[in-house]
Amino acid sequence: MTSADTQEQQATAPPPPPPAEITYSGQYSVNPLAEVSFRRMCAQIPAVLGRIARLSLRTDRRAVQLLLGCQVVTGVSAAVLLAATARAMEPVLGNGSAGDRLRGALPALLVVGLAAALGRAAGAVATYAARRITPRLTTETDSALVEAVCRVEAAAYSEDGFSDRHEAAEMGVIRTHVMVTDAQRFLSALIRMVTAGGVLSVLNPLMLPLLLLAVLPAGVGAVLTARVDYEIHYANVADRNVRGMMRWWATTSKYGDEVRANSMTDYLVYWYRALSDRCDRRTLAAAPRTLRIALLSALAGGVFLVATWGALAWLAVSGRIELAVAATAVIAVQTTLAALSQVVINGAAVFHTSLYLSDMQSFLDDAAVRAPKRGPREHCAPTEEIRVEEAVYQYPGKDKPAVDGVSLALHRGQILAIVGANGSGKSTLTRLLTGIYLPDKGRVTWNGTDLAEVDPATVWANTGLVPQIFAQWPLRIRENVTLGQPRTHDDAPVWEAIDAVGLREAVDDLPGGLDTLLSRDVFGGSELSGGQWQRIACSRALYRRPGLLILDEPTSQMDPRGEHQIFEQIKAIAADRITIVVTHRLENTKIADHIVVMEHGRITEQGRYDDLVHAGGTFAELLELSQDR
Repeated sequence: MTSADTQEQQATAPPPPPPAEITYSGQYSVNPLAEVSFRRMCAQIPAVLGRIARLSLRTDRRAVQLLLGCQVVTGVSAAVLLAATARAMEPVLGNGSAGDRLRGALPALLVVGLAAALGRAAGAVATYAARRITPRLTTETDSALVEAVCRVEAAAYSEDGFSDRHEAAEMGVIRTHVMVTDAQRFLSALIRMVTAGGVLSVLNPLMLPLLLLAVLPAGVGAVLTARVDYEIHYANVADRNVRGMMRWWATTSKYGDEVRANSMTDYLVYWYRALSDRCDRRTLAAAPRTLRIALLSALAGGVFLVATWGALAWLAVSGRIELAVAATAVIAVQTTLAALSQVVINGAAVFHTSLYLSDMQSFLDDAAVRAPKRGPREHCAPTEEIRVEEAVYQYPGKDKPAVDGVSLALHRGQILAIVGANGSGKSTLTRLLTGIYLPDKGRVTWNGTDLAEVDPATVWANTGLVPQIFAQWPLRIRENVTLGQPRTHDDAPVWEAIDAVGLREAVDDLPGGLDTLLSRDVFGGSELSGGQWQRIACSRALYRRPGLLILDEPTSQMDPRGEHQIFEQIKAIAADRITIVVTHRLENTKIADHIVVMEHGRITEQGRYDDLVHAGGTFAELLELSQDR
C-alpha cells in the first residue's frame, strides 16, 4: 500500500468511537442526598464529629485528649482576652493624663497579652496533635478498605455497582487527610464564637442575633454548595472509575508493546480526554448554580452585617452604651464575626467530608456483611473426597446459569481433566469446587461436609490454584513463590518448587536470585517472559502441597519442553491429592484418570481418554479439530 493509499484510507475512515455511556440501575444508583432536606443535612454534622472522634480515639487516644484539652484552653483564653480588653478600655478611655491611663490599663493589657499568647500556643499544640492523628487514621481507613474488598465473597465483584461504590469509598479515604483538621478548626471556632458571643451578649443582647443573621446566609450557601459538589461527584463516580482503570492499562509498561505496535496511543489519549471532558461538562454545568448560591448568600449576609454595624453605631451615638463598652463591643463583634465565619467554613467542610465518609462507611458495613460467614466447622486434611451434587450457579445479571445441575465425585489420588469450549462453565465449576463461590442450588462437600457450613479459610488453606489469568506480583521471586506464606526459615522448599517447574537456571541468571524484585517498573527490578511467569504461577501451587490442586490452562504460554515437565510433575505428585486440569489442549488429558466435557454449564460427556476418542461425541470432534492444522 502506497503513502497516498494510506492517507486516502485515513481520510475515509470513520471517527474513533467515544467512551460508552455507563449507566446502571438498582439501590446504589440513586444519589443518597437526592431526597434529603437541608435541615437533615445540617443535622449530620454532630454525628460526623462523633464518628471522627471515635475513629481518632481508636487511632491515638492521647493525641485526641491533647486536642480536646487545647480546645478548652482556646475557649478560656478567648473569654479572658475579651474580658481583659473590656477592663483595659475603661482607664484608656477615661479621664486623666495619658501616662495615668496607660498605667491603669497595664495590668489588664498584660492579661490580654498572656491570653493571646496562650491561645496561640494552644492552637499550635492542637495542630501538632491533629498531625499525629491524621496519617495513622488515613492508613487505618485505607487498610480497612483494602481488607474489606479482599475479604468479600467473590460473587460481590459481579454485582452491578460494586466497583463504583468501591470508587466512592476511596474518596472517603482521601477525605480522611483533612477531616481531623477540619473538625479541630470547627470546634476551635465554635468555642471562640460561644465565648465571644457570651461577652457580646453581656455588653448588649441585641448584637448577638444580628451577628448570627449576618453569618447564617453564608452557612446556608456553604452547605448547599457542598451538596452540589457531591451531586457532581456522585454523577462522575462511574466515569472516574473506568478512567482510572484505563489510565493504568494505558500507562503500565506491561502493555506498552501492545499499545505501540497496534497504534493505540492516539485512540487511548482521545478516549481518556473524552471521558475527562464528560466529567468536566457535568462540573461546569453546575457552576451557574454555585454562583447563584454564592451571590444570594453574600447579598443576604451583607445586608445583615450592615445592620449589625449600624446597630452598634446607633447604640454608641445615642448614649445607650458607654464609649468604653462600645469599643469593647467593636472588638467582640470582630472576634465573634471571625469565629462565626470559621464555624461556617469548617462546618461546611465537615459536612462535605461527612458525605464521602458515609459512602466509605456504607461500603465497609456492606463488605463486612458480605465477608464469608458460612459456619463454624473446619476442614481437616487430608482431603479424601470432594462431591458436587446437582450444583447450579448463575452470575448476577445473567439470563442463564454458568453451571447448571452438575454432579461430580472426586477422590484423593485422582486426576480429573475438564474440557469444553470457552464459556462452557469450566472455570465457574472450579470456583465452586474451591468454595470461592457457593452454588445457588445443590451443594459442594469436602469429606462429606457442605462448604456452606465450613470456615472457608480452612478450605483455602488446602487448595492450590493456577488460574488462567494469574497475578504477576511486584514482589521478590521468593514471595512470588510462597505468596508470603513460607513453610520454613530456609529456602529449600522454594528451590524445590522452582526445580519442579524447570526455572532454576532462569532464577540463577537474575541479579539477585530469589531476592530479585519482579517488576521492571521499579528501580533494580527485573522482568520474566510470559512462559517463565506461568512457571512461577505453577510453582506457587506446588509449593503449597495442597489437598486440591487446580490448574486452569497451566502451560498455555510454555514451550513444549516446559509443558512436558509440568505434566510429568503433575503425575508424579498426584497420589497425595485431588488434581484438576482445565485445558484446551486435549492431548494433555491423557494423564487424567477421568475426563468431563462441559457444554452450556452441563456435563455432556465423561470417561477416560481412549473411551471418549472413540465415542464420536464433542470430545472426539474437538480433538479432530485441534489436529487438523
